[in-house]
Amino acid sequence: MAELKRFLLAEKNTGKVIYPKGSEWFAALDATPLENVRVLILGQDPYHGEGQAHGLCFSVQHGVRPPPSLINIYKEIKADLGFNPPNYGNLKSWAEQGVLLLNSVLTVEAGKAASHQGRGWERFTDAIIQLVNDQPNPVVFILWGSYAQKKAAFVDQSKHLVLKSVHPSPLSAHNGFFGSKPFSQANMFLKSKDRGEIDWRLPPT
Repeated sequence: MAELKRFLLAEKNTGKVIYPKGSEWFAALDATPLENVRVLILGQDPYHGEGQAHGLCFSVQHGVRPPPSLINIYKEIKADLGFNPPNYGNLKSWAEQGVLLLNSVLTVEAGKAASHQGRGWERFTDAIIQLVNDQPNPVVFILWGSYAQKKAAFVDQSKHLVLKSVHPSPLSAHNGFFGSKPFSQANMFLKSKDRGEIDWRLPPT
């Protein structure tokens, strides 16, 4: 973490723009304390466009058009649960219910996808996943794409439910993401373990 801090300070000192803003780097952990985690959705990097990233994977700030992967997530929610998606992309209401929306890497340089990979964030988020895995209560791990599946390969499937499919990106969603029903499966598991269901509907505004 000390090395990572030095790297990020150096990047800022050279005038580079980093997303999300510093106060939101740990927003996923702030919104979903460890003891409240019921579902973990694992992303890869923050969005690198202006005004998009705010610390929750797949989520964008209010006023920003939902990106293609999130649009596909909304399509699967509608097919799986019958809910019409909202016209925004802020997923904080999920986080507040115990859905940890964790990216593997928590920062990115503006306009440069994956620019902060290999700088130390991965070790930090590996430790978070391990802590969730070690929790006494069962959790649903939703792993979309090979990157997420490799990163969380150690999760104890005798205790937790691990749901895997291809990534919801437009490049792969038609190869197994659509029709995978992760949201209803997650709720069935949580209900069977007396952990309560997630309300995947998002507020109208």
